[in-house]
Amino acid sequence: MSTAPLPDAANDNWVDRWAPARLQPWLKLGRFDRPAGAWLLLLPGWQGIALAASQAHALPNLVLILKFAVGAFLMRAAGCAWNDILDRDIDAKVARTAARPVASGQISVKQALGFLAACSLVSFTILATMPPVAIGLGVGSLALVAAYPLMKRITWWPQAWLGLTFNWGALLGYAAVTGTIALPCLLLYVSGVFWTLGYDTIYAIQDMEDDALAGVKSSARRLGSGAAQGVLAFYGLTAIFAFAAAYTAALGPVFLAFGVLYALHLFNQARQVRIDDGAGALRLFKSNRAAGLILFAGLIAGIWRAPI
Repeated sequence: MSTAPLPDAANDNWVDRWAPARLQPWLKLGRFDRPAGAWLLLLPGWQGIALAASQAHALPNLVLILKFAVGAFLMRAAGCAWNDILDRDIDAKVARTAARPVASGQISVKQALGFLAACSLVSFTILATMPPVAIGLGVGSLALVAAYPLMKRITWWPQAWLGLTFNWGALLGYAAVTGTIALPCLLLYVSGVFWTLGYDTIYAIQDMEDDALAGVKSSARRLGSGAAQGVLAFYGLTAIFAFAAAYTAALGPVFLAFGVLYALHLFNQARQVRIDDGAGALRLFKSNRAAGLILFAGLIAGIWRAPI
């Protein structure tokens, strides 16, 4: 069975270049050949850690940063496996996803379930080292993860549900540092939900025609020719809530420079959205790793006060 690169994976990704042929389907099941999604799951957690640390006049704990990195990549892999199990019949009808390991028969459903369980077990072992509130949040996120693949069947806004899921790390990261949940991290979470709604609407532009044929709903299909305006509105709310999170945490004025740069990055994405340009949509989607890192850096820089 061929393990050629998936259409939205770079042709020179490390899995196709270096991984043994027997491992390639497993690494592709977890999307390790396409780390953009793992970064987008990880960055809200890092941002929550940075927000809590700066609020306490401290720098982020590097061990905690590493724990979140490992956990995010493993949980993204587990989530992708669950998504592929539930969506295997739909994936087979969509050009971009037809070669995925479960849809193409390279990995059985039973094998994929075993992969999911292994990734989840290691992730829970990491989670168990954190405060009780963080553990509760981590366990609670499983309901969001489990329900996400079903959303595209029942609502035009599965991207909003993905936002609720992917940005849960903002709450978890803050709680891992402080042992509590407070207004600043709630505002950061809401900011992240709108961020995901924007960038995943861009991502869904790639599949609009195939999704219509397969009967799959998405915000891109719902917005249609108004997708660019929708993304701009989502990103505007993203910036507003990010600034609100920084303000309520009394971060210092250095955050402002990074916050403005973050907002400009998002505005530039929205400006370039075209519903007839799938390749351009993928490029814009991937640029959100840089956007998330800008906000992360800004939240760290907020340690230098006076308050904004």
